[in-house]
Amino acid sequence: MRHSLALTDLTTRQPTAFTQAQSDDALVTLIAEGDRNAMQTLFRRHNVRVYRFVLRLVNDASAAEDLTSEVFLDVWQQAGRFEGRSQVSTWLLAIARNKALSTLRRRAPEALDEETIESIADPANTPDAALEASQRGELIRKALTQLSPAHREVIDLVYYHGKSVAEVAAIIGVPPNTVKTRTFHARRRMARLIGARLP
Repeated sequence: MRHSLALTDLTTRQPTAFTQAQSDDALVTLIAEGDRNAMQTLFRRHNVRVYRFVLRLVNDASAAEDLTSEVFLDVWQQAGRFEGRSQVSTWLLAIARNKALSTLRRRAPEALDEETIESIADPANTPDAALEASQRGELIRKALTQLSPAHREVIDLVYYHGKSVAEVAAIIGVPPNTVKTRTFHARRRMARLIGARLP
């Protein structure tokens, strides 16, 4: 039986010999065999993406960190069940989504605080560019918070994670046409919201 894995094993150990050429699928196969180095590599490759996705759903940095840890602990325990029908990143986001939704069912939704928003914003190169990006980003963030959870979720997966319609459908468990419809309505709603705020 495989030994338990602590999150500190993933964050404090030295970099491994695995390279970017090592596919995610190959890493999951090794993880299923109990390879901690493969687990560390997969974690380093995907933990920020999973964290940001969860953060946008739960709007709580501390909860997002905990849930991200849980996602990778699930991967450690369930790697042998991965069938390769989707990309590993899609599988990770599906696990993350399920955990986030379970958390949301247990508590009332909260808005992102300004400090959390700033911590996930991309840095800009110049003060003018930073100001413009900050203002544009603020408009987009405010518009996102006014979308329904279902619409916000598809926008996040499509635009922040670059997932295809089929991948989003697999992650959230709806038909591809539903994803297309939600994306269309979400984009139209965001355009209205952003347009209403522009001078």
